Amino acid sequence: MMAAQKAGRFPAYLREREEVLSEAHNRPVHTMRLSILGNEAHFTSDPKNIQALLATQFKDFGLGSARIGNFGPLMGDGIFASDGKRWEHSRALLRPQFARDNISDLELEEVHVQNMMQALPVNADGWVEETNVQLLFFRLTLDSSTEFLFGESIDTQLAALRGGEAGAAAAWKDEKVFGTAIDSSQSYLFKGARFGNYYWMAHDKHFKKLCKDVHNFADYYVDKAIKARTSEKRKPSLTRKFVFLEELAAQTQNPVELRTQLLNILIAGRDTTACLLSWMLLLLAKNPDVFEKLRETVIRDFGSYENPRDITFVSLKDCQYLQHCLNEALRVYPVVPMDGRRALTDTTIPRGGGTDGLSPIFIPKGTDVSYSVYVMHRRKDIWGEDADEFKPSRWTSKRPSWDYLPFNGGPRICIGQQFALTEASYVMVRLLQRFDKIDPTGPTLDAEPKMRLTLTCCPADGVWVKMRQAKDVTSH
Repeated sequence: MMAAQKAGRFPAYLREREEVLSEAHNRPVHTMRLSILGNEAHFTSDPKNIQALLATQFKDFGLGSARIGNFGPLMGDGIFASDGKRWEHSRALLRPQFARDNISDLELEEVHVQNMMQALPVNADGWVEETNVQLLFFRLTLDSSTEFLFGESIDTQLAALRGGEAGAAAAWKDEKVFGTAIDSSQSYLFKGARFGNYYWMAHDKHFKKLCKDVHNFADYYVDKAIKARTSEKRKPSLTRKFVFLEELAAQTQNPVELRTQLLNILIAGRDTTACLLSWMLLLLAKNPDVFEKLRETVIRDFGSYENPRDITFVSLKDCQYLQHCLNEALRVYPVVPMDGRRALTDTTIPRGGGTDGLSPIFIPKGTDVSYSVYVMHRRKDIWGEDADEFKPSRWTSKRPSWDYLPFNGGPRICIGQQFALTEASYVMVRLLQRFDKIDPTGPTLDAEPKMRLTLTCCPADGVWVKMRQAKDVTSH
C-alpha cells in the first residue's frame, strides 16, 4: 500500500486489490475489510454503500474525531473539518455566498486568464515551447480565488513573470510564503490522514509553522474587512463587485470564524479547479480527436480568441460538448479519488456481506469506512468495457446517479461545484480559442500518469505540452 502511494498509483492499487479479491472469491468484490495500524476499517466502491454513507444513513456517519483533529490546526472547525451542529452552522453561513449571481463574474476571471496567457509566449513558428501548464493553472486559481474571497488577488502569476522582483516589493515575500504554505501544509494533512487516530505524528514543527504562515496572511484581510465594516456603513452600489469576505463579515465579525471559513473554501476551491484543468488538458493533449471536436464547438459557440462572444455562466453551462468533456475528465480522474466516514453509532452498510456479497455488513461505532470514487468511476460493470477510456460521447445518453460522484453527494455535496465548473469551463474556452493544436511531451506521454494525492489529486509530474497558436491570433 505504501509502495503504491510512493509510486503515484494508490487509487489504481485499490482497484487492482478489488480485482484480485474478486478472482479469489469467484464473484465481484467491491467492499472489503482492512487492518490499518491495528485498526479495523472497511473499503468500498459500491454506489449503494456510498449512498448510505453520504445520504440515506447520513446521521450514522461523520468525519470523525481523527479527521477533525488532523485538519484542525490548519482549517479550524470550518465546513470541511466539522460534524453535527457546527457543520450545519458553517453550511448555512457559506451556502448563500455561492448563489449564481455571486459566481458568474467572468470579467474578473478574464483578468487572471490574461495574466496566464502572458506566461505562454510563442516562438517564431507560432508554438509555445514545452511548458508545464499545471503550474500555471495552480497560480491562476490561487489568484482568482484570493480575489473572489479576499477582494484582492495575491497575483502570483504577475510575480512569477517578474521573477519576484520590481513591483512586488515586500508583499511578494508574504505572498510567496502564503502560496508555498498552502501547498505544503496539505501534504501534511494527507500524511496525517494515513495515520488515522495517530494523525498527530505528522504534525511536526514545520507543519505548525506552515499553519501559522497561512493564518497570518488570512488574518490580515480579515482584520481589514472587520475594520472597514465597523468604521463606516457601506453604500449600496449596483456596480460594486462581490467579495466573499465582506459578505461573510456582514454575518459575523468573529475573526477566527472568518479566517476558518475563508481557508476552508480557499483550500478546497482553488485546488479542485486547478486539478480539474490539469487532468482536462492532459486528456485533450492525448486525445486529439476530442480536442479538435471541442475546439470546433468552442469557436462555433463562443467566437475567436480576439473576438469572443457570449461567454456567460449560462452559455458555458449550455455548451453540451464542453460539459460532456468536463464530466468525462472528472470520471476518469476525479479530483478527490478517495474519501471516508467514521461510524458515529453502531450501524450497517447495505452490501458486502454474506456469501454473495449482497448482504448488509455490521459497522461498529468508531469504525472507518473509506470509499473510492476513482475505483467506482472505472468499474466496467457500471461504465462498460471502455471504462478506462476518455470518451465524452458516453454522456450523450448517460444520466449520472450515485455511480458518479465528482463533487460528493447528499447533504455534504460540494457547495462550490458550479463555481469550479464555471471557472474551468471559461479557462478551457479561452485556451482553445487561442491554441489550435496541443502536443503532449515528457511525462504527459506516459500511458498512465502518476497521481499526486494530497486533499485532492493531480498529475504527479505535471502536464507538459507544446501548443500551437491559431493563425488568427495576433495579440501574443
